[in-house]
Amino acid sequence: MANRALAYVSEPIKGLSKQKLTALVEDAAAFNQLHGITGLLLFDGTRFLQYLEGPEEAMKRTYSRILASTSHHEIVELARGRISGRMFPAWSMRLLPVGAPELSQAALADWRGFVKRAGRQGGTPAAMDHLAAAAAPYLA
Repeated sequence: MANRALAYVSEPIKGLSKQKLTALVEDAAAFNQLHGITGLLLFDGTRFLQYLEGPEEAMKRTYSRILASTSHHEIVELARGRISGRMFPAWSMRLLPVGAPELSQAALADWRGFVKRAGRQGGTPAAMDHLAAAAAPYLA
C-alpha cells in the first residue's frame, strides 16, 4: 500500500497556551500512532507548518480531523501526494520550535514530489530539505 503525504500551514487560535498546545500535540500523537501516521509540527510562535505521512485512508481521516479542529484556522494546504518512503518514521507527531524565517522558508519552498535536493549542484533547497534541517537536532 502506497503512503501519502500532506503539508499545510495554519494559525493557532488566539490565546493558545503552552499547556493547551502540549495537550493537542499529545492527543495528535496518540491518534496518529493508532492510525499509522507519522510527521512533525513546526511552530514559530504565531504559525504552524505540519507535515504528515501515512496510508491513504488514515491520512483522509486525519486530515478531516485537522480541518474540523478548533485549535487553529486559516489552513492553507501546501502539498499532498504519494511518497516512496517516510521521512519521519519514528515520530507519530513531534512539535519542533523554529524561528519565523525557518518556517517561512519551508512554507515557500518547492513541495513538488516531496523530494530533497540537498547535495544536488545548483539546486535551491526544496521544502523537504527545510524539514530535514529543522528536524536534524532532534534526530540524535
